[in-house]
Amino acid sequence: MVEMKNFSDLIRLAKGREPKRVVLIGSEDREGVKALKSAVEEEIAFPIFVGDENRTSQILSEEGLEGEVIPASSNEEACEKGVKFVRQGRADIVMKGLVKTSTLLKAVLNKEWGLRSGNVLSHIAALDVPAIDRIVFVTDGGMVIKPDLQTKVSIIENAVVFLGSIGYEKPKVALITAVEVLNGDMPETLDAAVIAKMAQRGQISNCEVDGPLGLDNALSLEAAKIKKVTGPVAGMADLLVVPEIAAGNFLGKSAVYLAGGTIAGLVVGAAAPIVIVSRADSASSKLASIALASLSIGRNT
Repeated sequence: MVEMKNFSDLIRLAKGREPKRVVLIGSEDREGVKALKSAVEEEIAFPIFVGDENRTSQILSEEGLEGEVIPASSNEEACEKGVKFVRQGRADIVMKGLVKTSTLLKAVLNKEWGLRSGNVLSHIAALDVPAIDRIVFVTDGGMVIKPDLQTKVSIIENAVVFLGSIGYEKPKVALITAVEVLNGDMPETLDAAVIAKMAQRGQISNCEVDGPLGLDNALSLEAAKIKKVTGPVAGMADLLVVPEIAAGNFLGKSAVYLAGGTIAGLVVGAAAPIVIVSRADSASSKLASIALASLSIGRNT
């Protein structure tokens, strides 16, 4: 069973694997180049760059980084070339640079040469927060706006596959709502109860699922004890499943801006991991996102 208390542990685990080939799409992105430089220095990644050749070469020279540069005359061409690199096995990880997320995802979902897997695409974030003694994962605060029950199941399955790939043998999954009891005026509590029952019957595998749970009694054993919430997930959740995108977005940003934590994240569900970093993300956040993608691809053979 993997043990990751913080992002330092995450980076250490990634350094123990073979470096992965990361293609930065829209490579005239200084922030993306800086993130990859950190990943190269930590021996986590080999970079490939697709975008404006002249501008990319200039940034690489200024930042002191080397790598293959594939020229592209438009964002659409950059996305097509970068995604095809991964589809053809010439790269392992997609990383968003200076292109729109919608343009990149359109290429990822291309029926002829994209990275479709038949799964829903969803976002999973990793939170390293001083108040918590472990990395906590959150889904989905970045892709699916308002999932129905079946889509929530798909999001959980994506996350469990991802967590399994980085070493979590049977992650503890908490379906988070405002309260830990059923409330007919809060349909997300009913969804949570149904999904927990599905897991109990073996319809969702390789994890332990419970809900509805409040954020407090999902993360804190003491809070769970006070509220008399029991079960294998209470107080020990590895993965928090939020009812809709706003809750996940607020939770992730609160961890950073209210709790002094660090966040990393990926889009999962495609045939390869997709790193999407924000200009506002810290250097450690960007490095951790690349490390997560690297770990998810598999151990050394």
